[in-house]
Formats: sequence, structure tokens, C-alpha cells
Amino acid sequence: MNQIIRELFDYSLETYGVEPDYPFSDEDIPVLRHRDNKKWFAIFMNVNRSVLHIGGEGRVDIMNIKCDPILSGSLRLNDGYLPAYHMNHEQWLTILLDGTVPTEDIFPLLDLSFELTMKKRKRK
Repeated sequence: MNQIIRELFDYSLETYGVEPDYPFSDEDIPVLRHRDNKKWFAIFMNVNRSVLHIGGEGRVDIMNIKCDPILSGSLRLNDGYLPAYHMNHEQWLTILLDGTVPTEDIFPLLDLSFELTMKKRKRK
């Protein structure tokens, strides 16, 4: 497991009390999900660079998070941020976990994804 993923898992445990879950038979695809509503707020994959249409050969670790569409569009103008792989391109964002995006820039985005996927409170 790469160091950035380990740091994100540690952050998730410390901040939300959430450890990675492995809902697929493939143990290589961890997700972070809410304990109450079971909604994902992050999914981690290792994919071929070619499926992301980025340069280079081989595979790269990525994280998909839920994101505000306007923020997502702005972020995708920067290196390391891509339209979501295998998810809704408007509401989800892929972040390369190869060091292109500093880890400290990813933490607030993970927080936002956590908030966007929280259980909705009922109005009285």
C-alpha cells in the first residue's frame, strides 16, 4: 500500500472513526463509508494509466471522492485531478495518489466528500 493511502486511512480513522471496508471479493479495492448510512465517501483503486487517458505506462493509485460539481470543474484544471473513473463525472472526482497532489490538499476534499455523503437530517 502506498504511503499516501496509508495516511488517508489513518486520517479517516482519527477524524471519522472509519476504517477501510472491502465490499468486493477483490481485496485490492478498499472503500471508506459512513457507519450509519453505509454510503461511500471514498474508493481507492489501482488502475492502468491508459484508462485515465494520462501519460506514462503502468498503473497508478487513485481515489474517487464525492465533490461539488463547480469545485470539481475547477480542480480538474490542475494536474492530478481527473473526471471520476467509473463514477458519475459531475458528482465525483478522481485524485491521483502518486504524489502529484500533496496529501495536505487531499484532506479537505475527503472532509467535503464525507459531508456530502452524510445522512440527511429530517426537517421538523
